[in-house]
Amino acid sequence: MKGSEKKKRSNLRDVAKVSKVSVATVSRVLNKPLLVSEQTRARVLDAIEALNFVPSAAARAINSGRTNMVGALVPTLDNAIFSLFIDALEIELGNFGLSLVVASTRGDEVVETFQAKRLLDLGVEGLVVSGISHSDEFYALVERRNLPVVATSYFDPGYRLPTIGYDNAGIARLSLEHLINLGHKRIAVLHGPAHNNDRTRARIRGLEKSSDADLRFYETETQIASAGDAAEAAINANEPPTAMLCLADVLAHGALFRCQNLGVPVPEQISIVGIDDLPTSACTFPPLTSVHSPVKRMGRRTAVSLAKWVVEGVRPAPELIEAHLVIRSSTIQR
Repeated sequence: MKGSEKKKRSNLRDVAKVSKVSVATVSRVLNKPLLVSEQTRARVLDAIEALNFVPSAAARAINSGRTNMVGALVPTLDNAIFSLFIDALEIELGNFGLSLVVASTRGDEVVETFQAKRLLDLGVEGLVVSGISHSDEFYALVERRNLPVVATSYFDPGYRLPTIGYDNAGIARLSLEHLINLGHKRIAVLHGPAHNNDRTRARIRGLEKSSDADLRFYETETQIASAGDAAEAAINANEPPTAMLCLADVLAHGALFRCQNLGVPVPEQISIVGIDDLPTSACTFPPLTSVHSPVKRMGRRTAVSLAKWVVEGVRPAPELIEAHLVIRSSTIQR
């Protein structure tokens, strides 16, 4: 029926016809308004309002060669660290008129390359990635497109892409030094899967050089329940630790909760320290000692660096994001 016909969406030609100008003039009003006289600009804007015309992002991209979109590839969104990072990244990118598209990689280089291709097909003008371990195919893709890419959560001034992140080995040593200074010598180290996470591997390397403590390493999934199982295994060892160094706060939370379930007092029997300083870590019982990794600052700095590269063509320099230890009640003198 005629009354049920879907209303046709207005386009540039409709606006041009109503305002009695060329399509090119309408395009200039939308993209470079200062090049159009005030009187003509007002007439075109009145026509746009009367027709409820919404400019097509795809059409604008064809005309300008710009999509104003960048992409972020993260291992997972089911982690507070990445959620905080993405939130800060998106807000700061908005200040440069850029939109963010996010895809998860599950920590798999093959999946990462596939997702990168999908984002490029959508028209992203730059990428943010986690860490410095990527497939040869990913590097070839980036070089072929001459694509701005910033690697985060890792600081390496000699890396082929600009890095904005932490000295992961230094962060781990900071945690260990705190426990050693408190008199702890037998320490269980809980860490997530290392085979697909260069940040975790760097933290482990930072600890392996120490000769001042007996370190026992426990690899587990980066989940509270799995961390609890690893903590229980450490507690039940022939020589149980006096402290647990967890290479992520999620692991520290799992260890803390399992100690409580087992009736193991923290910190009286076991001190626990984490890395990340999640907002919830100040609210655990007892509050968790943790290395504060300023992930929101990293997100903002990454956004500024990538935006300037995309918009102005200025390749950013590597940037170290400093971390510091926040001492709370989960660690005490031995």
